[in-house]
Amino acid sequence: MSISDHGTRVVTRSGCLFDIRPARPDDETALAEFFKHVTPEDKRFRFLTGLKEVGHDRLSAMTNVDHHQTENFLAFVDHEAEIIATGMLACDADMKRGEVAISVRSDFKNDGVGWEMLRHIAAHAESIGVNTLESVESRDNHAAINLEREMGWTASSYPGDATLMLLQRTLGAQ
Repeated sequence: MSISDHGTRVVTRSGCLFDIRPARPDDETALAEFFKHVTPEDKRFRFLTGLKEVGHDRLSAMTNVDHHQTENFLAFVDHEAEIIATGMLACDADMKRGEVAISVRSDFKNDGVGWEMLRHIAAHAESIGVNTLESVESRDNHAAINLEREMGWTASSYPGDATLMLLQRTLGAQ
């Protein structure tokens, strides 16, 4: 799978239709608007800290990526009119292990968007040679933990922090 600015069209099991493409620097304003439609709890789960607002520095880090070691995918409806989800893949220096973090707009939750974003990121990671995907989740984020387990991820306690879980999936083994 090669990354294209034109994106990938996705249809979820519930019939939700959207496009996924890599983030660009000019997406910062739209991404800021997106996070206004993410619940405070989901922002806490995404950033593992309490945030009232996602600031410029974080937004810039999500839109100005190197498209090699780090990729941030955005999901859009209505021909890029609004972002409904974002999913980051950040790989280690040897590109063998990658960490995933996903956020979905509140009004698009439970439509399969998170599932398809994770599937898209996993396929991309595998195509660039990543062997293992990881996700660090709050133990309270039952929805994400259950989704990842349904997709074949294994869960374990996060070393040194009893409030977190480490979920992992080996790629190419399915």
